[in-house]
Amino acid sequence: MRKRPAHRPERSFPHAKRVIVECELDKCIHCEEPLVSSKTWHMRKTVQTLEEPLFVAGKSKKCDNPDCSYCGEHYHASGVVRISLPYCTYGLGVLAFIGWQHEQEHKQFAEIQKKLNKRGVEVSERHVGRLYRQFLALLGGMSKRVQRQLEESAAIHGGVMWAIDALQPEGHGTLLYVLYEVLSGTPVSGVQLDHPTAKELEEWLKPYQALPFEVLSTLSDGENTIIAAMKACWPKAPNQRCQEHILGNLIEPVVEEDTKLRKRMKDDLGYLSAVPAEPEVVLPGVSDEQMTVAPLFAYPIRSARRSVDDTGSTDSDSGS
Repeated sequence: MRKRPAHRPERSFPHAKRVIVECELDKCIHCEEPLVSSKTWHMRKTVQTLEEPLFVAGKSKKCDNPDCSYCGEHYHASGVVRISLPYCTYGLGVLAFIGWQHEQEHKQFAEIQKKLNKRGVEVSERHVGRLYRQFLALLGGMSKRVQRQLEESAAIHGGVMWAIDALQPEGHGTLLYVLYEVLSGTPVSGVQLDHPTAKELEEWLKPYQALPFEVLSTLSDGENTIIAAMKACWPKAPNQRCQEHILGNLIEPVVEEDTKLRKRMKDDLGYLSAVPAEPEVVLPGVSDEQMTVAPLFAYPIRSARRSVDDTGSTDSDSGS
């Protein structure tokens, strides 16, 4: 009997851009000592986004303080949630695009599939429907599974850490705000709003403000509206900036200037011919091992035709 083909097609993206996400925390939340970066990834997957496929990996950190009761505790990179939901291989921007196209543009799943395929996103019509249901579940907020994950995280760490991130994919009319718990990396809720005020975000956060968990701190980017809303909901919790957003803001002008510099160098030097390949120089009396441990100029170079001895006479002189 011939084996039936697998229902789920195999997709490979060998040239996907690598994105390594590290834990946002610098210090242990219990002892305030610096966390140590882990050498291994706690997760990895390939994610299709609206721009390009990404190979995403998360690196955790752990407390290395022997006096801390949480020594050895690993803190995962919850920033992965800003790229895609757990166990999902499509970016949050793809989910937001599907939700906007279906609800606002009134497109059928088959039409959305064609739009995504044109943008380089490999997806079937059936899976577009699954992603739309994930989008609705995110907007729906709390579920029993999410409640259980928050309770487990609060029991381990003595509280929760809230973080909010916003994204606006291309072709999407509104912003998608995502609330997630940092220590467990659990996406909790999402909402679509068109440039909301702090009061509108507070209204969205009210049900989570009433949860019976101590809030250890909050995490966000530099958007004043988000910071104001989180401070209003959890005034006693310290707020910190997301390291990934800070580094991204710092590197953005550098990348721009580097791109301009490379373009100028190409324009100025592009007419030069390529450097010809030279044969490898073999020095008499010098082994390969010596060449690897010392620079070239560390050995005296003697010409095959003419050499100079210590007295200053040459080989040709000695023969006369």
